[in-house]
Amino acid sequence: MPLNVVLYAPEIPQNTGNIMRTCAGTDTFLHLIEPLGFKLDTKTIQRSGVNYLEHVRYRVYRNWEAFVTLNPGIYVFFTRYGQKSPDQFDFSRIKETYYLVFGRESTGIPKALLRDHWENCVRLPMNDHIRSLNLANCVCAVLYEALRQQGYPGLSRTEPETLKGPDWVLRTDEPSE
Repeated sequence: MPLNVVLYAPEIPQNTGNIMRTCAGTDTFLHLIEPLGFKLDTKTIQRSGVNYLEHVRYRVYRNWEAFVTLNPGIYVFFTRYGQKSPDQFDFSRIKETYYLVFGRESTGIPKALLRDHWENCVRLPMNDHIRSLNLANCVCAVLYEALRQQGYPGLSRTEPETLKGPDWVLRTDEPSE
């Protein structure tokens, strides 16, 4: 599992549902650290937009310590306080296991945890009009930067044959949508 997304105490089921869909589409494992701000059941998650739940690989942990004990690797913390941007962090070592850690929507990652890992704290660049971007958007932006650095391993760069196929736009034998 070279790339992993970690949500530290997420609060909003729609964000987690959106992130689950992103993880399903990128073969990325999702780790959820309790407490969760919602019930993690099929009804709640499907209401959040996840129609691909059977393709999501995820695990829930009772706390940060339980997660760390079972998951050795490189931890990268995404916070508005970070002083590096995602392109300044090297995700290219595909034999390494990376954990992209994101905090809860209201308070982020605890300050003590950030302080302990300051050299691996990263910020998505933005202006001073807002304090942060939406959690699901941040996960998607960062995950795709890491995947770009790794050459998008195992991902299709064209529309798969199992869907409409790479030449669908050019075909004239089918109606447009």
